[in-house]
Amino acid sequence: ENADGKYISPFHDIPLFAGSKEDKEIPAKRLKTTGSKVLFNMVVEMPRWTNAKMEIATEEPLNPIKHDVKKGKLRYVANIFPHKGYIWNYGALPQTWEDPSHTDNITGCCGDNDPIDVCEIGSKIHSSGEIVQVKVLGVLGLVDEGETDWKVIAISADDPEAQKIHGKYPYIDDVKKHKPGYLEATIDWFQLYKVPDGKPENHFAFNGEFKNKDFAVEIIKSTHENWKALLHKKVDGGSIKCTNVLVSGSPFCCSEEDARSIVQSAPAFMNGDSVSPEVDSWYFFPK
Repeated sequence: ENADGKYISPFHDIPLFAGSKEDKEIPAKRLKTTGSKVLFNMVVEMPRWTNAKMEIATEEPLNPIKHDVKKGKLRYVANIFPHKGYIWNYGALPQTWEDPSHTDNITGCCGDNDPIDVCEIGSKIHSSGEIVQVKVLGVLGLVDEGETDWKVIAISADDPEAQKIHGKYPYIDDVKKHKPGYLEATIDWFQLYKVPDGKPENHFAFNGEFKNKDFAVEIIKSTHENWKALLHKKVDGGSIKCTNVLVSGSPFCCSEEDARSIVQSAPAFMNGDSVSPEVDSWYFFPK
């Protein structure tokens, strides 16, 4: 729900660019900046140290955050020694889409059909569904099972160290200075996190080097343009649900009453997989 209690999509209706603190509405009317730098909104899916794989449900109306299910079982990430669960606040940038029909010029792979992922490295543990204004620092190019899966590195704008870290050229060395070991742990985590499930190690573009903030922002802008094309029916989104309440000019825009009806009529789960009786698959619409 937004500030007015209206149901919205966390994928489509929350703006990519963060608004000022004075403007608490979603979407925000003004851009918030630190100096000349624009901040972005992050939708938190998995808080740091948790294991449950919570995701924006891109294939379900209004895209609630839910516990992902595969083959009738709730999904969890394994603990990768010496780490516990996700080692960052993990989530996505709204109004972005990694187009699976588009081959990335850098990685040579198609997009993963999801909003672009964010690893927030600040000191606070955020909650699932929380909207956090973040400062982008850099990006890691992950190649996950043959798909391009960019991982944006960011820090909450309100974090005490946010003004010290800027994602310096060329390899965000100031992150290494103020968060020693964090980037190395990030590479280790993404390389190995699927191995306990019997899958091979993941690989990276640029030999695992983190690209700086300017590079990251260009990637974000590109995925934002992909999202615009999706929401205005210029590309085929396949099974992606584009229902929204606030995107002006989108043919998928619905009324507030329709949005409320979607939420109120939603069953306990709407996933195509059958779920065993002991599994409680639930939805969360962020406020």
